[in-house]
Amino acid sequence: MYLTLQARRFYALVVVSIDAPEVSAQSGHAWAKPVPPERLRTMTTDRPDSTESPYTVDPGHVQLEMDFANLSRDRQKGVSATEWGVVPFNLRLGLTTNLEAGVFLAPYQEVTIVTPAAGRESYSGFGDITLRAKWNVAGNDTDGFAWGLMADLKLPTAAAGLGNGKFEGAVALPMAFALPGGWDGGAMTALEVVHTDSGRRRAVWVNTLAVGRDLSAKVGGFLELTSATDDGRQVATFNGGLTRRVGLNVQLDCGVNFGLARGAPDQTYFAGITRRY
Repeated sequence: MYLTLQARRFYALVVVSIDAPEVSAQSGHAWAKPVPPERLRTMTTDRPDSTESPYTVDPGHVQLEMDFANLSRDRQKGVSATEWGVVPFNLRLGLTTNLEAGVFLAPYQEVTIVTPAAGRESYSGFGDITLRAKWNVAGNDTDGFAWGLMADLKLPTAAAGLGNGKFEGAVALPMAFALPGGWDGGAMTALEVVHTDSGRRRAVWVNTLAVGRDLSAKVGGFLELTSATDDGRQVATFNGGLTRRVGLNVQLDCGVNFGLARGAPDQTYFAGITRRY
């Protein structure tokens, strides 16, 4: 999530969001009655960082957020793993003023694992599909504090060796806020329900914190920390990247994630695009 926010007092914004209803230029519009182009909000994105934004896509519009490609590498105890993703994307659909639906698709993934005992094993094909609903509770039309709620449902559509064949879900609370000195911030806390290799269901608590700012008129940068508590183990990454705006409806990005704990890949590299229609 990267956007420009004006620094304002946190307390005042919280009071306004609770006591006064927002007057939105998107009011009265829906999927079947799109917001006119001249009244669109400034485009915000859920990529390239892991901290999802609380903002929703304007009613009647579609936003495509896609990796051109990504690459993850990991090595632990003599076992190395490499994973490629080709054009995985999130399609976001603006339904009402503060509600959107989304679908995550991974058209092609390839995983290669090399172990001393088994040698080289490779798996490739279509990945899992994830469905999302996002509701902006407050701050969709302001430059200050905003927050929302999200629910995800993963469908076990992945090819053999790429998924666990289980339905899984998550609920999350994303936030965005102003920081001094021209910086803006985002944070997210989420609870995921996943499965172990043996099929046992377990809960994973995920927390992220990101900061970003404009580096020039069209270029921005971000830094991020993520942490997850998974079955008593900590999984953490340090992430960074750049964004490049191209007009009002296109943004390019690239970045790298570094694993800070054994449960995370050592490095993940990515480059992608966001396009609003």
